[in-house]
Amino acid sequence: MPSPQLFHKILGVAFFLFPCCAQGKPAGIHPLPSFARLPEDGKGEGFIPGFLPLVDNEMEDVIRQLEHRISRLEGVLHLEKMITASGGKIFATNGKRADFHTTLKKCKEAGGSIATPRNLGENDAILYFVKSFNTYTYLGIKESLIPSKFLFLDGTQLNYTNWHLNEPSGKGEEECVEMYTDGTWNDKRCNQNRLMVCQF
Repeated sequence: MPSPQLFHKILGVAFFLFPCCAQGKPAGIHPLPSFARLPEDGKGEGFIPGFLPLVDNEMEDVIRQLEHRISRLEGVLHLEKMITASGGKIFATNGKRADFHTTLKKCKEAGGSIATPRNLGENDAILYFVKSFNTYTYLGIKESLIPSKFLFLDGTQLNYTNWHLNEPSGKGEEECVEMYTDGTWNDKRCNQNRLMVCQF
């Protein structure tokens, strides 16, 4: 049975991508059934919105169908260059550009956070979008109170870096970090518009 964390990640990705996907429906993916009214008496074990109460083997069939549909949707999103994955994280972009603080806000609203590479695999997953859209993206890294010393947004030390040659060079003037189209990093002011990439 799929974990609740996977469903939460998928819901977050769908919420983040919905505005760009709302204009057209991917071929072969039918809409989910309309939401049924939830029972108010607390009964209804095994109840899924849009379905009648189910017995265990019917529930397993529904879960298999949902897993299949999620898998197909993931395939479409991969083809549309909207999601990648690495190390248990799903990375997503809606193709829009924003400054650092707007990106933080939009990712949080979707239930995720700004893309933060903690190893080469995750850096490559984010780089996929940077190359596909031929633009730069902000990362979840900021300068600390000590100039040229950068930390993850949770305040922890960087355990992985991929700085471009002679970077960081802003010395307190450039607090954010962007990824170049070759996957290397540069310190940058936070007010530029960059591709929004979130992680879930």
